[in-house]
Amino acid sequence: MPSKRSHIVGLISDTHGLVRDGVPEALAGVELILHAGDVGGQEILDELALIAPVRAVYGNTDPPDMPGLAETIAVTIGGVSIHVSHGHELGTPAPANLSVAYEADVIIYGHTHQQMVTRIGERLVINPGAAGPRRFNLRPSVGRLTISDRKAEVEIVELS
Repeated sequence: MPSKRSHIVGLISDTHGLVRDGVPEALAGVELILHAGDVGGQEILDELALIAPVRAVYGNTDPPDMPGLAETIAVTIGGVSIHVSHGHELGTPAPANLSVAYEADVIIYGHTHQQMVTRIGERLVINPGAAGPRRFNLRPSVGRLTISDRKAEVEIVELS
């Protein structure tokens, strides 16, 4: 019998040393935060950990030996497999090449700073956008991934 319990996971990327004021409110109530790289220092992970436990990967601007950062994250939550990487390891990440490279039900990446949610069959490829300093004339954002009955849905939340 499928579980009726829903899981809500916070998605964040490209903080580049800044946790914006709206992040705690946008990620309130999540049970886990997955950070898709370009963290910008241990203090960012510490600040996010005040909201929920954090798992993070390093991006192209993070030192690969920074404590608390992994090359990739593979986790299963509520029967849904999730892969997290920054995306720079593929050159220019895009939903098509990410879905070929990784087999997870949900693929989370960063690097481009562009919010993007793409369905490829039953799979979901998500870039929550950049949550740090505003760059490239893009609006800062995070994501809220809801997993229920072995299905995943995501909401992108723009930050002020």
